[in-house]
Amino acid sequence: MADPVRSTAAEDDPDRPDGVAEDPAPESDSGRGRHSGKAKKKTPFWREVLILFVTAIVLTFLIQTFLARVYVIPSQSMEQTLHGCTGCTNDRVLVDKVTYDFSDPSPGDVVVFRGPDSWLQNEFRSDRSSNFLVRGIQQVASLIGLAPPDERDFVKRVIATGGQTVQCCDAQHRVIVDGKALDEPYIYWMPGTGPQDMPPFEPVKVPQGDLWVMGDNRMNSCDSRCQGGGGERGVVPVSNVIGKARFIVLPPSRWQGIGDHNAQAAAIGAPAWQVGVPAGVGFAAAWPTLWLGRRIRTKLVAARTTTSG
Repeated sequence: MADPVRSTAAEDDPDRPDGVAEDPAPESDSGRGRHSGKAKKKTPFWREVLILFVTAIVLTFLIQTFLARVYVIPSQSMEQTLHGCTGCTNDRVLVDKVTYDFSDPSPGDVVVFRGPDSWLQNEFRSDRSSNFLVRGIQQVASLIGLAPPDERDFVKRVIATGGQTVQCCDAQHRVIVDGKALDEPYIYWMPGTGPQDMPPFEPVKVPQGDLWVMGDNRMNSCDSRCQGGGGERGVVPVSNVIGKARFIVLPPSRWQGIGDHNAQAAAIGAPAWQVGVPAGVGFAAAWPTLWLGRRIRTKLVAARTTTSG
């Protein structure tokens, strides 16, 4: 009996040269195909959340160190422009730290500043825990405005700048700067008090490079009038100014810009204006930053693969 006939690739394909069979796929190609079929390993959700949180905190820290910072208002000296009291929900304000790198504070600006050496009466004292861990948490919280900073910081309104002369008061109990009475609609008079109750003070010529500041709650604010004994000892160096208060970011019911009504300009008929900037910049920028980082990383990996191939 004859053996069965076995066909070859060459016999099956009449156009193929005799004795030449089709080569199988290279092993390396088949191996690459097996690998490409596997699904990429996904990053665990908890790690995504952790990366997002850390990114947000880092961005918030950088922004508040160099661009803006959230401060707690712990006293009533700026009522009702800014709310603050013991045992209540205090305003958190976003302070612009860039503006005064290019210009000086102007009359009407609400500014946060470090208390000069002559300012001995603190409006509040932020106690820090003796426990290392708790103190660290308090410090981090202060960076994002959830706790008062451990500093001798104040918030007041600029009334007069270097070279100007300020005094109180005229016949209508208004503060006078360079002989002109100020228009100050932001002043808050506590119940039972009024302009007639404001203690007068003699003319003070503000030295160049200094500011005369006062609280909007005129009967409950120790400011340039009383700190250091008043007079020139009550002025604040421009170099001590941390930034300009722009926006109330917390509580949500108080979201609004902080007016910088220029009482000197308004006294001669110029309009007032106010500006505000959004809060939460660090957290808002966290997602785009992560997305951009991933896109850059993907492009680099693709470029490296193409080069090595």
